Amino acid sequence: MPTRIFIDGAAGTTGLEIRERLEGRSEFELLVLDEAERKDEAARREALHEADVAILCLPDDAAREAVKLAEGSDTRIIDASSAHRVADGWTYGFPEIIGSENIANAQFVSNPGCYPTGFLALIAPLVKARLLPGDWPFTCNAVSGYSGGGKALIDRYTGEPDLAFRTYGLTLAHKHRPEMQRHAGLKHGVLFAPSVVPAFRGMIVEVPLHLGAMSTDPHADSLRVTLAERYADSQIVSVYEQAAPTELLLLDGAQPHDGMELFVFGNEGGWNARLIARLDNLGKGASGAAIQNLNIMCGLPETTGLRL
Repeated sequence: MPTRIFIDGAAGTTGLEIRERLEGRSEFELLVLDEAERKDEAARREALHEADVAILCLPDDAAREAVKLAEGSDTRIIDASSAHRVADGWTYGFPEIIGSENIANAQFVSNPGCYPTGFLALIAPLVKARLLPGDWPFTCNAVSGYSGGGKALIDRYTGEPDLAFRTYGLTLAHKHRPEMQRHAGLKHGVLFAPSVVPAFRGMIVEVPLHLGAMSTDPHADSLRVTLAERYADSQIVSVYEQAAPTELLLLDGAQPHDGMELFVFGNEGGWNARLIARLDNLGKGASGAAIQNLNIMCGLPETTGLRL
C-alpha cells in the first residue's frame, strides 16, 4: 500500500519541486487539494490527518499553524520552513550530520535551511573532531540564486533585468543563524553575510578561517582529510581532493542537482583557509533534502528519486 503524502504549500517553489519529484513514484500516493480548498482550514486539517507523512512548504507562521491542525493524528511531518529547526521535540533533518537512524523513526523532522546546509557540512564535523574550536567567532559569506527567495524575489529578478547583486541580512539577525550555531555546537553566533545573484538556482557558502590564530593550530590539509573521511561513504556529499581549481562558478540555467561539493583551499603553509560548499539551493538546500528525509522515514534507500 503506498504511503499517503500531503504537501501543504504545494504551490510554492519548494512544494512544486517536491510534488513533481513524487508524482511518478509508485511508493507514494499524493493527497492533493484543489485551488478552492488549498487555503481552507477544514480541508487542510482533513488532509493533514489523512496523510501518513505531511511535508510543509509554508512560511513559518503557517507551518506552526499546520502543526496545530495536525494535532491528534499520527501523521509524521517534514517541515521545510525555519519554524522548528531549533525547536524541542523536532529532529534536525540533516542525516549526514545527525545520522540517518535519528531521522528514520522521528515523527517531526525539520528540513535544514539552504545556507546552513553548506555551513554545517563544512564546520560541524571539524568542530566535533576538535580541529576547529567551538568558541571561535565564525564568519560565513554566501551567495544564492534568486529562487531561494520564493515567488516575490523571483518576480523581482525577472521583472528587473538590471538587478545584478543583492546583499541582505544587514540587521545581522538572519533567521538561519540559530540553527547554524546550535547544530555546529558553537559558543558564539555566526557572523552571516548572505547575498543573491542573477541565477535561478545554485549556491556557494564560504567560511574563511585564519587557522594560525586558533589554539587548536589546525592545517588546511588536516581539515580536508577529516572532511573526506567524514563523507567517504556518502553518495550525496563529496569532498574535492584533487588539485585545487582556480575558481568556482555558479551557472545561470544550471540543472537541478541534489548533491553537494565541499572544497578546502589553503595558502602556502596552510595557516589560512577558505572552506566552501557548492550546492543547489532548491536541491540539497530544500526539495532534495526533503525527499532524502522522506525516503529515510519510509525505509527506502535515501537516494531514491534524487538527482545526483
